[in-house]
Amino acid sequence: MTAMLKRFFQPRPARIAGEALYASAAAQARTPGFYRDLGAPDTREGRFELYTLHVILLMDRLRGQGPAADETSQALSERYVRGLDDAFRELGIGDVGLAKRMKSLGQAFYGRLKAYGEAFAALPEAEPLQAVIARTVLEGGEGDAAALTAYVVRNREALALQPLEQLCEGVVTWEPLA
Repeated sequence: MTAMLKRFFQPRPARIAGEALYASAAAQARTPGFYRDLGAPDTREGRFELYTLHVILLMDRLRGQGPAADETSQALSERYVRGLDDAFRELGIGDVGLAKRMKSLGQAFYGRLKAYGEAFAALPEAEPLQAVIARTVLEGGEGDAAALTAYVVRNREALALQPLEQLCEGVVTWEPLA
């Protein structure tokens, strides 16, 4: 009976993988070089954009790769939303204000998911991707959109080469900034 209950309450492998991929994306988005060298704003918004970009890169790699990848992508997406919720609660935003902000961030996320998807479809033409990065990550301001675009393209290509089984276990390797 104990083994059955333990199995019943044990998290699904995709959920564990989603947690690990989320942690990796969040850690990569905190790389100081994005802010120091490439000019991404070191603000809540700038960090949100880089964090979102890395989650989208992972979701893009997992899309259409079968049930295990779909389940892992869903778990990553759910963890991403919980991470945003947690961040707002840490800022002291209560339930009343939280629902409105989460709806706004959800719309922003899906807008970016669509924009990045269209830009990825245009590759190897990098100009659409660079325009999305300049508008979102760099907030239309100063920064090295070309270098950040090159980083994204390198990571997208590297993710495509990483074994799907490895990603579905929550293991990802990011390419360095330069």
